[in-house]
Amino acid sequence: MPRQFPKVTLSEAEEETQLLVEKLYASALKEEDSKDASSLFTVPEDCPIGLQQAKEHELRKELAEEHSEESTKRKKSLKMIRSQSMSLQSQVNTDCTRSAAVTPYLTPSSTFSSVPENCPEYQRVTISGDYCAGITVEDYEQAAKSLFKALLIREKYSKLAYHRFCRTTAQFLRSAENMRWSEDDEVLPDMCPCPTEGEDPYSIQNIPENLNYELKMKDGIVHVYDDAEALGGNQPHDLPYPDMETFAIDFAHVLAMIADGPTKTYCHRRLNFLSSKFYLHEMLNEMAELKELKSVPHRDFYNVRKVDTHIHAAACMSQKHLLTFIQETYKTDADRVVLEKAGQKMTLQEVFHSLNKNPYDLTVDSLDVHAGRHTFHRFDKFNAMYNPVGASELREIFLKTDNLMNGEYFARIIKEVAHDLEESKYQHAEPRLSIYGRSPEEWDSLSKWFIQHKVHSPNMRWIIQVPRIYDIFKTKKLVPNFAKMLENIFLPLFEATVNPQKHKELHVFLKYVSGFDSVDDESKHSDHMFSFRSPKPEQWTTDDNPPYSYYIFHMYANIMVLNNLRKERGLSTFQLRPHCGEAGSITHLVSAFLTSDNISHGLNLKKVLHGYRCCLQNLKRSKSMYQKGYIQGAGNIAQTIAGNIK
Repeated sequence: MPRQFPKVTLSEAEEETQLLVEKLYASALKEEDSKDASSLFTVPEDCPIGLQQAKEHELRKELAEEHSEESTKRKKSLKMIRSQSMSLQSQVNTDCTRSAAVTPYLTPSSTFSSVPENCPEYQRVTISGDYCAGITVEDYEQAAKSLFKALLIREKYSKLAYHRFCRTTAQFLRSAENMRWSEDDEVLPDMCPCPTEGEDPYSIQNIPENLNYELKMKDGIVHVYDDAEALGGNQPHDLPYPDMETFAIDFAHVLAMIADGPTKTYCHRRLNFLSSKFYLHEMLNEMAELKELKSVPHRDFYNVRKVDTHIHAAACMSQKHLLTFIQETYKTDADRVVLEKAGQKMTLQEVFHSLNKNPYDLTVDSLDVHAGRHTFHRFDKFNAMYNPVGASELREIFLKTDNLMNGEYFARIIKEVAHDLEESKYQHAEPRLSIYGRSPEEWDSLSKWFIQHKVHSPNMRWIIQVPRIYDIFKTKKLVPNFAKMLENIFLPLFEATVNPQKHKELHVFLKYVSGFDSVDDESKHSDHMFSFRSPKPEQWTTDDNPPYSYYIFHMYANIMVLNNLRKERGLSTFQLRPHCGEAGSITHLVSAFLTSDNISHGLNLKKVLHGYRCCLQNLKRSKSMYQKGYIQGAGNIAQTIAGNIK
């Protein structure tokens, strides 16, 4: 695996592409009309058929290309590739003696897969004909090059951070580069195994020795040095250190694909094709799949292992569970001091009295901790749901790790949830705990809470969520710049990795942490346009919050360096799995595509796909109108649309 981050110079990026990206980014941030920046393939939502002149232009282009010699050579080359792929699949399937109503050939997208001997007798479909039907060869090649480069960029960032990358995609990328893929080339995250029965999960024995490396944050990224002499000579340890300029150029390339007409057209058609292919498979093999499902002994939905990878620790319990816990706690600890407010310590009974509430009169409805439909795209309302009966005092007492009782109640209710998971045996969860970055002591406090209250469960792993609230800390003068917030979040992790003997509790806690999340209201507007000209974190001293892409890059950069350092020491690695796509700009999804193992949201993707479905429905309606003779003036265009729908 490469140990250095491959740099990309700005001279390699086209100036026109950079200008287009900046225009698209500005229009996305300011919600401007971006039709002039998009190609002719952009389809307005109110009229999905698009502009008539644009369609005529593309139709003439396609007809002219059919008669060109160069296009004929390209098509012959593509057909030859397809025939070779089909002949390989034919040889594989000739050896398999199965009965199927449809010839069980595979599509060209399955070149690397062979039918295993124990594969069920499913019906399979062969798609024959022109390799790139419905799109010109020139556009097909342009789309393929863009997608190929985008996948290479994602693979680069995934491998360097020890994130997962799809094995099938990696095989095709190696084949396109005339290289051979090997299973040894696959990069996967390292997870600490669960303690065996009888083993103490909180043991501080056998902790690795200290390395006494020097650590220094530079340009928002923690750099590791072998000793003080190496630090003085600016000779960092052999680890890949990313730079924001290279990321901004790669980011711009993927963002520019949004305005690339041929790529959008090809992807649109490809998604529709795959969706239709799946529906056809479902129709042909539904009964066969059901028969196979019933034949599997001792397995059904309830005893198959299920993992909730997106659950906040403060919301991991049900409403009824929280209500019962509050009432039972009041019954036994009414006179216990639980809160300090305005310098005055209050018992649990006094807290409820100040709220004019009786815990025994509370109901699930009055507790009001359920985020329903009224919180959709309303992060303020969603965040308020974490306050039982709308009181921040109860949140402080029952749902915090750093309160007057050192998070005792919070630990108890999480342990009850964990006990329920262990009883069900087949349910697992990844609760999220918060690290804010206001001070470096947060990590020590959290790890002490974890070990003191013995919160570990074999059915739980932990995700650390980092709220994007630098602007609040800067306004309150808690941090001088954005680099200080990053230092408070990541420097303790590097110190615990380099010198675990000095941070034993944090070292133990990190064994059960699987990754990081970035959370906050994505719809917040940012006036800053992320690019290679963006200021370094040490220079970000304004009260404004950095944009989403700026946050994600610096989180990824530190996680990547940290993962390589921990891999070198034989320790577990972390994944970046941020909230992304709930709201905000499309640039959020582009940032996560480059840097993240996976994302926790995708509502914007759903919105885009919904637009594609509406487009398809309108095309079908246009076909019907054309067949009935309602469309007279469209002529060849309507006929072409109707033919494409077939």
